[in-house]
Amino acid sequence: MNRFGNKFCISLFGESHGPAVGVVIDGVKPGLPLSEADFEPDLARRRSGATGTTTRQETDVPEILSGVYEGRTTGAPLAILFRNGNTRPGDYEAFKAMPRPGHADYVAGIKFDGFQDPRGGGHFSGRLTLPLVAAGVVAKKMLSCTASAKVVAIGDAEDASEWESLLNQAIVEGDSLGGIVECRVSGVPAGLGEPFFDSVESLLSHLVFAIPGVRGVEFGDGFAAARLRGSEHNDPLGADGPVTNHAGGVNGGISNGAEIVFRVAFKPTSSIRKPQETWNRAEDRPGTLVCPGRHDACIALRGAVVVEAAAAIVLAGLI
Repeated sequence: MNRFGNKFCISLFGESHGPAVGVVIDGVKPGLPLSEADFEPDLARRRSGATGTTTRQETDVPEILSGVYEGRTTGAPLAILFRNGNTRPGDYEAFKAMPRPGHADYVAGIKFDGFQDPRGGGHFSGRLTLPLVAAGVVAKKMLSCTASAKVVAIGDAEDASEWESLLNQAIVEGDSLGGIVECRVSGVPAGLGEPFFDSVESLLSHLVFAIPGVRGVEFGDGFAAARLRGSEHNDPLGADGPVTNHAGGVNGGISNGAEIVFRVAFKPTSSIRKPQETWNRAEDRPGTLVCPGRHDACIALRGAVVVEAAAAIVLAGLI
């Protein structure tokens, strides 16, 4: 469904080219100072404009509809709205007959019997990460720990000096690139999370995988741990907890007091100008699709602050 959390709960609504997108947050601590200006630093990090991001420009001005009185949260559900302005729904007409390869167009049509909003991906769009970031801003106000995320790799290059040339090449070719975002959360107390189904990793992965375009999550050494020996991967304990951090701050699903470290893999953007062979459902035969519209060449570029928000939302619920 479109709701996440038990104690700090968020519900997302809206479509990419509809009137607005937004979030309703329940479980907000009362008395937190909150204004529209508090959202701007994180919203600016998500905003497009850099090489490899979409040319669609939105003001992304938050409207606080409820849950705040005289500049402080009331404890009642907090509703935040973002109006869509710079929309071009006509760019998406072709996808009704020819769903984009790799995108949710095809499965959305099956699940919702063709009644879904196809404009800009509708409710499946990366536009819905905007209210997710807003919820993260509120969650961060409830935390004493600090989450920080950044892009650490684009395509097959980890060296940031190569990223711009790779992005420009992909743009010229009408193609796209994937990327990896690393998130670190410091100041997390030991003892958060539950074994098995509500482990720290389970909850973080649950919300992170809801971010459009995410294809993988790993904690600490992640998949590299499969190539290590126990003597190499184990974290010795000191008086204040683990001395090393191969586990990424979690043992048995419970935070161990070390920094929580996880990495998120974003796939290459599905919407590309490069011609793709796919199925024309209207004509019931193969066809060639060239995606019009304005799309990111690498969604990971604007994904770091979204991953950071997801971490804050999960930890707000755990704490």
